[in-house]
Amino acid sequence: MIVADVDKKHPLDDGLAGQADAGASSSYAQIDDLPPPPNGEAPKYTERAFENVYIPPGGEEPPPEFTPYEAEYFISGREVISHDPHLNDDGEALYRFLLSQSTTPPEYRMHLRGTHTEHRTRFVSRTDSKGNPTTTTEHYTETVTDFDFYIDLTPNIVHGPVHWSLPDAEPAYRGEMVKQVDSNDLILRDPEMAQPSGRRKATKEDIKAAKERKAIRQACGLPPWVAVGPESWLQQQAPERAVVLESSKSLRQWADEYCASDKLLKEFTYTKVVYGWNTTNLREAVVAAIRSVYNHEIQVSFDMSHDKIRIRPANTFSRMLSNMWIKFFLWILLIYPFIWLYKRFSHHGGGRWEVCGGAYALKTWQVQPPGTQIPPYVNDGRWQHTSDGVVHLIGEREGEWFQRWEGTIRGAVSKRVRTSVPLQSGSYLPPHMLLDGFRPPLPYVSPPIAY
Repeated sequence: MIVADVDKKHPLDDGLAGQADAGASSSYAQIDDLPPPPNGEAPKYTERAFENVYIPPGGEEPPPEFTPYEAEYFISGREVISHDPHLNDDGEALYRFLLSQSTTPPEYRMHLRGTHTEHRTRFVSRTDSKGNPTTTTEHYTETVTDFDFYIDLTPNIVHGPVHWSLPDAEPAYRGEMVKQVDSNDLILRDPEMAQPSGRRKATKEDIKAAKERKAIRQACGLPPWVAVGPESWLQQQAPERAVVLESSKSLRQWADEYCASDKLLKEFTYTKVVYGWNTTNLREAVVAAIRSVYNHEIQVSFDMSHDKIRIRPANTFSRMLSNMWIKFFLWILLIYPFIWLYKRFSHHGGGRWEVCGGAYALKTWQVQPPGTQIPPYVNDGRWQHTSDGVVHLIGEREGEWFQRWEGTIRGAVSKRVRTSVPLQSGSYLPPHMLLDGFRPPLPYVSPPIAY
C-alpha cells in the first residue's frame, strides 16, 4: 500500500456516518417535498461547499503516446461491452483499449421534474348479472407531471481522464465474487477487531464505511483518490489538507491480472466518474429557485450514462449472458440461480475486477510551473499558494453555473416544459432578462489544458 499524507485516524466516526447518509440522500434522492421557504430566506445547504480548498492531484501519471487497439464491442444499456478474445489474453491490448475508450467522457445530466397529485371523481356505468344498467362513483388519484426536462452538464467537463485505481484498503471486487481489501489502513484501530494482513474478504463494517465514504465524495465533488477525513470535511472549519490514498497496482497491472485468470465467466469493469462540484449544495440552490415559482413535488437528480466499460470472455456461455433477453428467460425458467451458484463457488466460475476507472473534472486545481506568480489584483479565489507551489482553479464553479442557468430553469418551470432534449442556456428566459442593457453572466472560458 502506497500512502501519501494518510491520517491514521479512521475517517468516519458514528457522527460522520450519520451525516454521510443524510448527504447522500439529499444529493441523489429523487423526490423532494419540503415546504417552500419563507419569503427572503436563503436555502439551507446541508454540506459545506469547500470553496478555496486545494485538492491535491492524484491518480496515475498520464500514459505515454500509444496506438489504440481496435477491438470488437457493442453498446448495451448505455454501457460498452466487449467479448474480444484478444482483450482477455493480452494485458497490453486491454490497457490500450481502455485508454482509447476513456477519451470519451460520460454523459452527465441534471434531471428536473415536478409533479402534483390530483384527486378525481368519475362515473362508471356497468351492467349487472341480470342485465340492469348501474352507475357507480369512483374516486381515484392521478399523478400529473408539470415539467420534466434535462440540462446537459457534459460540456462543463474541463479535464480528464485521470486514470485511477481504488486504494488497497477500499473494499472492491479484486478477482473474486466477493469484495476484498488488500490493506487494513482504513479500519478502526481496535485490538479486539484486528484483521489479518494481506488480501482478505471485506467485512460488513468495511463495506458500510466504504459506502459512506463514497456517498460523501459524490455529494461534495471529491475525486476518487481523496479519502473523506478528517472529520473537518463535514464541520464548520475547512480541512487543512486532503488525505490522498493510492493503490499499489496500476491500471496496466490490473489488466494483466485479469488476462492471467482462466475463469470462464470473469468480467473487468472500467468506471468513469465525474467530480468537482458539490452536488448537494447545487441541488439545494436549484430547488430553492424552483420553489420561487412552483410549490409542488420536485425531483432533482444528477444522472450519468455511458460510464461503464465491461470486458467479458469470448466463450459462447459468456456471450449468452450478455444478452438481456436470454438472461431474462433463464430467470423465468429458474436456470440462472444455478449459474449464479456456479459463478460464486466454482474455482473456474466467475470473477469480477471493479477497481479501476477514469475521473473527469468539472473544476480542478492545476499546479503551475515553478516561478509562476499570482496575477496582481486577482481576488476571485482561483489562485493559491500551496505546498505544491502556485495552483490555479480551472472550470466553471457551481455558483457561476447557477448564476447563468437560474433564469432558464425558472422560465422552463413556469412554462411547464416537458422534453427529453437538453435545454440550451438562454432559452425560456424570464422577461426581465430580455431587457435591453441587461448583462447576464458570461460562461467560463477555460485556458488551454494539457491532458
